[in-house]
Amino acid sequence: MRNVIVLTIAQFLGSFGQLTMVVLAGIIGAELAPDTGMATLPVTFGVLGVAAATIPAALFMQRAGRRAGFIGGCLFAGAGSVLAVWSVTGGSFVGFCLSNFMMGTNLAFIAQYRFAAAESVPAERVSKAIGTVMVGTLAGAVTAPLLAVRARAWLDTEYAGSFLVVAIIYVLGVICLLAYREKFTGPAEEAGPQRPLKLLARQPEFTVAIITAAGAYAVMSMIMTATPLSMHVLDGYSVEATATVIQSHMLAMYLPSLVSGWLVARLGIRRMMAAGLVIEGLCIVFAQSGNGLVHYWGGLVALGLGWNLLFISSTTLLTRTYRPAERFKVQALNEFSMFGVMATASLLAGFLISMVGWQALNRLALLPLAVMAAGLAILVFRRRDLT
Repeated sequence: MRNVIVLTIAQFLGSFGQLTMVVLAGIIGAELAPDTGMATLPVTFGVLGVAAATIPAALFMQRAGRRAGFIGGCLFAGAGSVLAVWSVTGGSFVGFCLSNFMMGTNLAFIAQYRFAAAESVPAERVSKAIGTVMVGTLAGAVTAPLLAVRARAWLDTEYAGSFLVVAIIYVLGVICLLAYREKFTGPAEEAGPQRPLKLLARQPEFTVAIITAAGAYAVMSMIMTATPLSMHVLDGYSVEATATVIQSHMLAMYLPSLVSGWLVARLGIRRMMAAGLVIEGLCIVFAQSGNGLVHYWGGLVALGLGWNLLFISSTTLLTRTYRPAERFKVQALNEFSMFGVMATASLLAGFLISMVGWQALNRLALLPLAVMAAGLAILVFRRRDLT
């Protein structure tokens, strides 16, 4: 239980960088970029940082341990936030993109917190441990957007102060992670036989878990990345109004973590996946209804809630498909697929919002939703116990 508490606090502190990027990177990008279509490139670089670091992060932690990886990721992200201060102050778009890439790499390590928590508890408590750790980001969603907006004028250049605060919080994250205790599964388990990935992929549960995680992130990333640009730059809403919508979205992403782990254990993986798909689909309904503040707010809240249910249920499902000796390579594949798709969706968001508009961009999200629904249908027909 000690590790779960430490990881929850570390998740809270580590989320500040991610949340600050979500709220401000698109807006700052619109000011620094040579073209409006490139405004979301800093956000995309942040996601590319995650995707690029997923496999190296898993391999590093396999050799050096999770604590060394978690602390190293936090320190590197802290350096990235310092670079962000310099880039915003100096008006460097390239430097700001690179700083977001550096901060993004830490999310590859933070994403492993849930697996580290799962390894620290008995099998029957895995979904609850995952949900508990994600509550850390819930606390971050309450405080980070407000702090990022209020700190934007702390230094002479607007928004530079926001990233100075992030740098300080990363230092606090390192201090917290020093209390993490490595969880060893035992030499026999770690050195046990490993099945090739192609054999693991023959398990429908394995494939569906990865597809669902990647699909949920694709929908969430594309719509969330486009929201600040659509609201603030195109529709003229204030930074404060935009931050409020993003904050509500983040709360919807992580507030259900208080109960969603319990719901997965209680009602089963398939039911929670189905609920997540339906709720995430409601985001598109809101978007098609108009560009009012209530439409943005309602759509982003539905998007966050649906993502939460899909993410926790797919993670829980994935932990049931591999042996201890296979955990790092399976987790690396899952994270790389998830964040690779997320990076692609984020990259497309800026161009799509400028080319086809808000409503059409949301309609494109129907494709990954349909793919996830097909995967869920496979699980339903399998009729296996997935409670």
